[in-house]
Amino acid sequence: MRVALLLTVALVTVAAAVIAWNRQAGDSPPARASIAPPLAVQQKPKIVQRRLAHAAPLDLYAYDHAGMISGVARRALARVYVPNSAADTVDVIDPHTYKVVDNFQVGALPQHVTPAHDLKTLYVNDDVGNTLTPIDPLTGRPGRPFPVDDPYNLYFTIDGRYAIVVAERLHRLDFRNAHTFRLVRALTVPCAGINHMDFSSNGRYVIASCEFSGRLLKVDVRRFRVLGVRSLPRRFSVPQDVRASPNAKVFYVADLAAGGVWEVDPARFKVIGFIHTGAGAHGLVVGRSGKVLYVANRNEGSVSVISFRTRKVVAKWHIPGGGSPDMGDVSADGKVLWLSGRYNSEVYAIDTRTGRLIARIPVGASPHGLSVWPQPGRFSLGHTGNMR
Repeated sequence: MRVALLLTVALVTVAAAVIAWNRQAGDSPPARASIAPPLAVQQKPKIVQRRLAHAAPLDLYAYDHAGMISGVARRALARVYVPNSAADTVDVIDPHTYKVVDNFQVGALPQHVTPAHDLKTLYVNDDVGNTLTPIDPLTGRPGRPFPVDDPYNLYFTIDGRYAIVVAERLHRLDFRNAHTFRLVRALTVPCAGINHMDFSSNGRYVIASCEFSGRLLKVDVRRFRVLGVRSLPRRFSVPQDVRASPNAKVFYVADLAAGGVWEVDPARFKVIGFIHTGAGAHGLVVGRSGKVLYVANRNEGSVSVISFRTRKVVAKWHIPGGGSPDMGDVSADGKVLWLSGRYNSEVYAIDTRTGRLIARIPVGASPHGLSVWPQPGRFSLGHTGNMR
């Protein structure tokens, strides 16, 4: 019995020592340890190195592929919301029948329809009306407008903390609480006509376009300050929509006057190239595969398709009989590109596989930043559906 008791005490003592060492050791053995660390601890650095070596490349749109709709957005009605700037209305299209199924009045000069960061609300940007009109995506019906200064466009920081109201005529970016829309900071910017932007991969800064001064801005959205101002190389430029490549190494900026898209290195904040697409390059839409960028050439009635891999135009589609494709989105399944026809009071539905015009739908006067809903993605960064 005595021998058994001594053996038991010895085993317990050893076990306690091992447990204490494990708790103390973490990833390295204590200084006076006389035994080798566990095999898993020895191999951990090599495992981490192998994982890093085989890590997938960055893809900003990895959660935006066909069918990847979140639980919140999945409950929404399938609709296309079209703000008619000159009519102060929103037309609602059923994407299955390609017909207008609703129409309602909003504030003056509605510019874009923007999904909220949490995907629970859509906001009509009533620019001259100085209001945002909320839409319940479960019913497709508008709520009561609330006051916001000069909401030409609307974005949300990646963490969902701030709404960024692009106050174009006031030369400001207004940082507001993303839920209450209480003003936190009004940032005056050194350019005219600030209107579109996109975020860095970590969300720390944006590259924004200034339509009336031919400039780009780099803005720190965490510290509310302008980091840089860049004039575009062309003597007369009218920069419009801005979108990042999947790896975030190139930002594309549509230029209405230059008839194409500027390529910008966001880290160095330097123009590194230009891709000619067509007269009046305006709206930019990322395809559901994350491999192509659609460019709406408003003045010539065409759409150019740019490969993110080659950074070249791989296809060009002309709207039969002409048109004025402006802003839009891709359907949740990736099969249809929806674009507003700014000067023709119509909306175009285009087959993304062939470029064939599926439907031409009459809407109100001067349709602009339409939004297709629901869309794939975990959260919205704003505009008409810049999803991540």
